[in-house]
Amino acid sequence: MRIVVTGRDGQVARSLIERAALHPSIKLIALGRPELDLAQPETVFAAISAAKPDLVISAAAYTAVDKAEDEPALARAINADGAAAVAQAAANLNAPIVHLSTDYVFCGEGDRPYVESDPTGPRSVYGQTKLEGELAVADANPRHLILRTAWVYSPFGTNFVKTMLRLAETRDTLSVVADQWGNPTSAIDIADAVLHLADRLHTDPDGVDFGIYHLVGTGSTNWSSFAREIFKISTDGLGPFADVKDILTSEYPTKANRPSNSRLSTDRFFDIFGWRAPAWQQSLKHVVDRIPAGGKSAV
Repeated sequence: MRIVVTGRDGQVARSLIERAALHPSIKLIALGRPELDLAQPETVFAAISAAKPDLVISAAAYTAVDKAEDEPALARAINADGAAAVAQAAANLNAPIVHLSTDYVFCGEGDRPYVESDPTGPRSVYGQTKLEGELAVADANPRHLILRTAWVYSPFGTNFVKTMLRLAETRDTLSVVADQWGNPTSAIDIADAVLHLADRLHTDPDGVDFGIYHLVGTGSTNWSSFAREIFKISTDGLGPFADVKDILTSEYPTKANRPSNSRLSTDRFFDIFGWRAPAWQQSLKHVVDRIPAGGKSAV
């Protein structure tokens, strides 16, 4: 099976490259700039069609949440128009698409996990452009699986886990927001779930229920408790440690609105596809144990 993933240098793509290597029947082709640039949709079809994919994974995105407030046109070009071009290219090649989206499509209120049928209501440019991307992907390719995820981390790139470990190298105490809740999600788990979907699409292409699903780590927490668990695991391995001080969102203002409730229910994904991510603490340990001192990128 030939699988194309966009966003070659991103956390999900790099995790897919690693996990796909364990499946001899899968040929994974990772595409990125300059040959595929979502800000230049004219590059998309040629790059994807040359790979002759059976399945396309749309993982590339504009993810600089605060910067998007100042660059709405660029965020929209990548997250909406670019995503639509990828979905259309897949449709033209008669390939289904798995498109990654975000918890930011919701308003972030309430005290329960969001389900797929809940009304959307993004409160940031990033969330709005990702929602526009969802709609564009669905319109361009009826064979779509849109996966909303959240709080993504991995041994690769830049993310909250690596930032905490890096800061702990030079600081004794870190102030971390305690009134935002969500599901920490390992990109490695996302990769495993996507490969599970790829197998289902290969073995039972007519039996797949296309649409929107939530895909996050199992269990929820807040950012400060997430940080404490990072340091607990780190110190068990003689890695960096810092005390964590709880603060409110109002004490750490950001340009973009952050949802106070990012929790997503994965029951539908489990009911339909029979797969659920491990407990977030378990997945976190696997990642922290791989990150070298200083939180530098894994090779």
